[in-house]
Parts: sequence; structure tokens; C-alpha cells
Amino acid sequence: MMDLPFPESNSRARRRPLADRVRPTTLDNFVGQDRIVGPGTLLRRSLEGGELSQSIVLWGPPGCGKTTLARLIAASVECRFVPFSAATSGIADVKRVIADAAKLRSIDKRPLLLFVDEIHRFNKAQQDAFLPHIEDGTVVFIGATTENPSFEVIGPLLSRSRVFVLDALEAPQIEDILERALLSDRGLGGRFRAEEGALAFVADQAQGDARVALNALEYAATVLAKSNEETLTRALLEDALQMRVVTTDKAGESHYNLISALHKSLRGSDVDASLYWLARMCEAGEDPMYIARRLVRFASEDVGVADPNALIQALAVKEAVQFVGYPECKLSLAQAVVYLALAPKSNSLYTAYENAARTVMETPPYPVPLVIRNAPTKLMKNLGYGKGYKYPHDHPDNVTDQEYLPEPLKGRRFYRAKSYGFEKELKKRLDYFRSRNPREKE
Repeated sequence: MMDLPFPESNSRARRRPLADRVRPTTLDNFVGQDRIVGPGTLLRRSLEGGELSQSIVLWGPPGCGKTTLARLIAASVECRFVPFSAATSGIADVKRVIADAAKLRSIDKRPLLLFVDEIHRFNKAQQDAFLPHIEDGTVVFIGATTENPSFEVIGPLLSRSRVFVLDALEAPQIEDILERALLSDRGLGGRFRAEEGALAFVADQAQGDARVALNALEYAATVLAKSNEETLTRALLEDALQMRVVTTDKAGESHYNLISALHKSLRGSDVDASLYWLARMCEAGEDPMYIARRLVRFASEDVGVADPNALIQALAVKEAVQFVGYPECKLSLAQAVVYLALAPKSNSLYTAYENAARTVMETPPYPVPLVIRNAPTKLMKNLGYGKGYKYPHDHPDNVTDQEYLPEPLKGRRFYRAKSYGFEKELKKRLDYFRSRNPREKE
């Protein structure tokens, strides 16, 4: 087997991934998350005092240091640290460890720190199993998740834990981690040097994920070691990264964050931001029909009759997506996004419907006025159905002073036109019709 570029002689250590070998062993060497464990923070002061008063949940994107921080916390409070991954371990494994911990309590007084990575992969019943053992002090629980714990962690477990939100690492922080890995005896031991700007390139391309950057560095170094070369060039590292995969969890919070960003950018008429968020979703393999449906919604909610063609454009892109699919439909989506971003904006349709719906929910279901009911039978005519109805086409300009709302709602205004885009023309028509049919309430 080819020797890996790792200076230690222990074969087991040489087989461990670089990202695992160079994990910091003290909080002082931990990169990032100063807001949570920086000098003077409450958690840092608690750990420096050797205490962890309650269970915690670490929420953050991949590669931001959740597992490393959990290990450092365990080392600071001198707990017996048992890591689990909810992706590979079942609740039976957890129960076994907890049972063993309960037996050991009479011998080893140290608490068991149970670290469950990807806690969101455990269902409600599985998460419930932790509660009694947290309550009686058998375990101190640390959960890590990339998903919003408000949705993925059960309420009773959240109420017994402190949630810490970790940020994606910034490019300079990842570059610092790469430089340390190059020089550390637990890393590449100074055997290689990096071409100027090469590490900065990797750090920038890693999308805040230190693990991605370290894996690329390790792969490139392994190739160099095989050919007895020493310089890590940008070209080599770029090849090690290959085409970076733009990620989004289609069922998780990032999915909703991205579509929210697209919707709000469109509403703000920022065509460049709109295209960026669209590209983020498309390149991550988001369902194009989902994007198309949201564009149709936007066309009515935020453009509406200020530009009636917006809905036509959005429906056209739905047809294009169904007809050609990925990757060709990306341009069709982009065409609709550009049109919608630059269209005049109006939420008058949205607010008009909301006003009408609110009235429906807050008032009784008033009967349809007799005057505007159909009377297809003699009985219905005798009951007054349609009596006194004024047929608009029999009147000048096809307008009458007929009241169409139930009597208790007479004069209600739901739609208020804006003087923008095509809606400006509609407002003229509205003002005309209302002037011919005045109502009492505004």
C-alpha cells in the first residue's frame, strides 16, 4: 500500500482522513464560532470551569465544526465521550450504551457525554428515548444537526437543551485551517508547499465547509507524494476539487430559504440577485416544476394586473419545463425570472382577495340577493328570484347602479387599484365604473 503523506509511523493514524487527524485539541486552536466559544463567552467560561450545566444542540451547516466542538466540550468537562451518528446507529445502540453507563456510575463518577450526530435522522419515538436518562443525569446530551431544530428535534428535548447556532466558516478561516494542516505533524508535516493563492482558491470554493477543503488538500497531496513532487499548484487543487457540487436539502430549511430569497429578490426588482438564487437552485438539482409553480404564484401575488402578461410568461415557462426538462429548461426559467423581476409590481390582487376572504370568515354566510339569482322555474320566479335585475347591456355604457353584494355588506371595497403599470389603466376603468355606481362605504 502506498504511504500517505503523513509523518507519523502509526499505520492506523495514517489511514485516518486528514480532516480527522488535524482536529484541534484545545478551544484556543478551534477556528471560527467566536460568537459561541470565543474568549469571554458564557459557554467558554463554563467549559473553562470544567462544567456543562445542560444538554446542548449544535445547529449549523456541514463542515463548520460541530463534531470537533462536541469533542472539545467533552475534553473540557472530563466526560466519558461516546459519539453516535444517527445515520449509521440505531436507538438500540444508544440504549445499550446508556445501560452500560448506568452500571458504571457506581465505579466511574464521570457523566457520560452522548454525542448524537445528525440527530434529525432519529424520529420522535427515538428522540423520546433520551429524555429519562437526561432527566436522571445518566447522560449529558449533545446533538448536532444541519436542519432547523425547531422542526427536526422534539419539543421536550429542545426544552432541556441549549441551542447554539454555528455559522458556515469564512474563506480566510478555512485557509487558516489548510495552512495548519500543511505544517502540522498530525497533518502533512511540512512536506509540501502551496503555490501562492492556491489555498485561498480552495478555501473560497469550499462553500464554508472545512471538510471539503481538507479532503481536496489530502487528495492532491497524495498524488504529489506518489510522484515525489512538493508543490501544490492551483491547477492540481482545482482538479482535486473537481466540479464542486452546489448543495441544498430539498426537504429541509435551505430549500425554503433559497426559494424565499428568489421570491424576495423578484419582489424587489433585483434581476441579478434573482438570477443568482435561481442558479443556486437549478445547479443543486431543485425540481424545476417547483420553481415554475412558485413563479406562477409570484406572477399573481406580486405583479398581478400591473402586468397581466406576467402570468402568461409564468405559465409558459411551466409548459417549457414539462416539455424540455433539465438542463434546457434552465434558460426558460431564467427568461421568466428576468421578466418577472423587471415587471411593474403590485400586490393589489393579493390584498383584495385577502380582504374578501377575511370578510367571508368574519361575517355570516349571507344569502345571495334575490335580484341576482337565476330563476329557471316558475316557482323560483314567484319567489322573487331575479326580480328587478338590471341587465347591463340594456343600459348606456353597459353600466347600472345595481348592487351585487348582500345587503349587510353593501358598499364594501375589497380591491384598491394602484397607479402603476397596466394597473394604472385599470384604475381609470375602476374609477369610472364606481363613479357610475356609487356606494356608501369606502
